[in-house]
Amino acid sequence: MHTVAVVVQDGAEPFGLGSLVEVWGEPYHPDDDNPVFDFRVCTPRPGRVRGRSGFDLHVDAGLDAAADADLVCFAPRYEFLDFDPAVLEVAHAAHDRGAVVYAHCSAAFILGEAGLLDGRECTTHWRYTDRMQRRYPAAVVRPDVLYCHDGNVLTGAGSAAGIDASLHLMRQVFGARVAATTARRIVVPPHRDGGQAQFIARQVVDHQAETLGAVLTWASEHLDEALDVDTLAKQAHMSPRTFARRFRDETGTTPHAWVTAQRLQLAEEMLERTEHSVDRIAAEVGFGNAATLRHHFTRVRGVSPQAYRRQFAC
Repeated sequence: MHTVAVVVQDGAEPFGLGSLVEVWGEPYHPDDDNPVFDFRVCTPRPGRVRGRSGFDLHVDAGLDAAADADLVCFAPRYEFLDFDPAVLEVAHAAHDRGAVVYAHCSAAFILGEAGLLDGRECTTHWRYTDRMQRRYPAAVVRPDVLYCHDGNVLTGAGSAAGIDASLHLMRQVFGARVAATTARRIVVPPHRDGGQAQFIARQVVDHQAETLGAVLTWASEHLDEALDVDTLAKQAHMSPRTFARRFRDETGTTPHAWVTAQRLQLAEEMLERTEHSVDRIAAEVGFGNAATLRHHFTRVRGVSPQAYRRQFAC
């Protein structure tokens, strides 16, 4: 992935556009040593692009700037049901040539109108998910997630979820280290935990749970130990039943799912940065043996630990 194009239109929503620029448009900095992209902002009619937040944009590039992009992003806009045929064609062309097509927030309706969401899991801002499902009944709309990644189509929920979706894609393409470095520069968590390979569930940041922050921090420092509900509840000075209920209320997931996600994240980092065997990594992150690590890693990440290491090892 070398070239990134962002399509903006009249009514561009500034935070959504900014979240894309922040991740993909950053110039080289020696403290990061992250990949630098040929980053382009383009529009159907070059020149002044009307905004709705007290300022307009001036965009020189037309839509032909997206013709060879490896990643084509569609920035959200306020008039999101006003579709430009030329923009729909850009989405079609990018998808057909195998580029990653990413629509953030209300821009997901562009992909729906282009027919690219049929049969796919997708999301948009929670205010619009019911409308999206009615308008595109063949789409599998997920109202309860930060983003969905299905094939070469990525859709993000509203506002800050655009950063989550971009960091997810950064992790998929360049590995956990690069995603973490990018997140550190933006000053956000590198990964908000969730469940399956195609989507990340909407949850609060790991260590900002209202009353469980200290327990989560302790657990993340003791991943190689047994971390069942009874153990965690004892650390929190709660009964197991109360702890499990409080945990779901504050994190949006179960203790088991949260611990598994933390172990997978640490395993990723160790696969990238060390030459330890998969057996040793499995023991150090708390999975116990290589077979268990491979099972969880392949189910959630979609590749084996060995394949992940071959692709992302430093």
